[in-house]
Amino acid sequence: MQSTDLIRILPEIILMAVGIVVMLLGAFQPHGRGWHVGLSLLGVAGAALAAASQWSKPGFAFGGMLTMDPFSVFFHVLLLVITALVLLFSSDYLEREKLPSAEYCALLLFAATGMGLMVAANELILIFIGLEISSLSSYVLAGFRQGVSSSSESALKYFLLGSFATAFLLYGIALIFGITGTTRLDQVRAALEGRPLSVSVDGPAGNLLVDAATTAAQTVPAPPFPTVLLGLAIALMFVGLAFKVSAAPFQVWTPDVYQGAPAPVAAFLSTGPKAAAFAVFLRVFLGALSNSADLWFWLLWISGALSMLVGNLAALWQSNIKRMLAYSSIAHAGYMMVAFTAHSQEGTTAVLFYLAAYAFMNAGAFLVVTHIAGQGERYVEVDDYAGLGFRAPLLAACLTVFLLSLIGIPLTGGFFGKFYIFRAALHSDLVWLTVLGVLNSAAAAYYYLRVIVAMYMNAPTREVPCERPNPAVRLALLVSVAATFLLGVVPQSVLRLAGTAARWIEQGR
Repeated sequence: MQSTDLIRILPEIILMAVGIVVMLLGAFQPHGRGWHVGLSLLGVAGAALAAASQWSKPGFAFGGMLTMDPFSVFFHVLLLVITALVLLFSSDYLEREKLPSAEYCALLLFAATGMGLMVAANELILIFIGLEISSLSSYVLAGFRQGVSSSSESALKYFLLGSFATAFLLYGIALIFGITGTTRLDQVRAALEGRPLSVSVDGPAGNLLVDAATTAAQTVPAPPFPTVLLGLAIALMFVGLAFKVSAAPFQVWTPDVYQGAPAPVAAFLSTGPKAAAFAVFLRVFLGALSNSADLWFWLLWISGALSMLVGNLAALWQSNIKRMLAYSSIAHAGYMMVAFTAHSQEGTTAVLFYLAAYAFMNAGAFLVVTHIAGQGERYVEVDDYAGLGFRAPLLAACLTVFLLSLIGIPLTGGFFGKFYIFRAALHSDLVWLTVLGVLNSAAAAYYYLRVIVAMYMNAPTREVPCERPNPAVRLALLVSVAATFLLGVVPQSVLRLAGTAARWIEQGR
């Protein structure tokens, strides 16, 4: 092990160490909620700085199993920002619901650790390990409201279906290994393109590429590869990853899990794991399997179209706002699949930008839902938001901004996110998929505007208490609103970062 290996994985080391310390602190100070959240936020900040410092110093670690490049740094920072936002507005929720904060904060940090491994992995087995670390923490978080049957139900459904989907992913990985003789993503790409396999070596001189022809343990299977077997491997891995991003037809778990899970956890599940899974999607399909696009193109095309249709049509009929946002997240996964299907650097850039914008607007929407829901999450129906614009004008205004951004109204991050997605699709001649996306965006406006109409034009049907947000919640609201507007007014800086990250995938780094 070299010192560079530890530097590459420093964000995960910090998150894991702070998570363990927070759990120990909870044993001696079970009521120190402020300490638990504050220390967790410090750990997240430290991990973000450790990741960001490696933007201009890309390289491999642990014999090429892990890579820190602009692509993984972009996702590291995005995931850690999401984790920090969820921690901020969870403090009030934990106190209100009388839930143990140390375990909650530690589980969030462990989930972030797994997601960090997923986005930095250059090895299919490491992707699986990161996915399991993240998933196991998420399963517990989904059922964190002990004694609440809906929360236990959501955790059980998430666990059973998630385990089943992971089995598909593992079968796909096994087939890829059988076909190419390796599970290293760069070597899989080289093998499928008929190039010699290469291994990375870390040392004082930096990362060296050594021709594997001189290594007896490495062999290159002679192309052409069995197309049917490769197509089956791609289909199996697609099932496992499509489950994590809530893409149709593997989205059935989403509304039940989001409805039963604690509202801050639903915010986390709809943004963090989705972003990490899309990072793996991009690195595997547009990186390692780029040469086999003819085998997965229609798979992604159909899934993207179905996700938009199923998500938006089902959301039209929802009266529970958490279920509505759950179906909305399915539709937004479909929008991102549109750019994914474009199979271009422009499409990859659009996915990265959209994930950044979606993280703030969706987490912000769940933030307001968390605060309005009250103790026991009693007020989560659309009718409960009637008259909110007059009872709590600040919260109503923030929720309006987030919903308008989810629609894709100009001056918000959602507008430019959809603009870049549909532009990338058109440049790749995906005309019909673009038309479907635009029509679905128009249909989605109905159920988002329904909430805005209720807040400003409907009279309350029952008394819904609304307390003043505490400073941590107000800070999270401010960050989410500011980011949503900044990405809609001056998107160039984030777009440049996304473009730089996307180039590393296209070049197969």
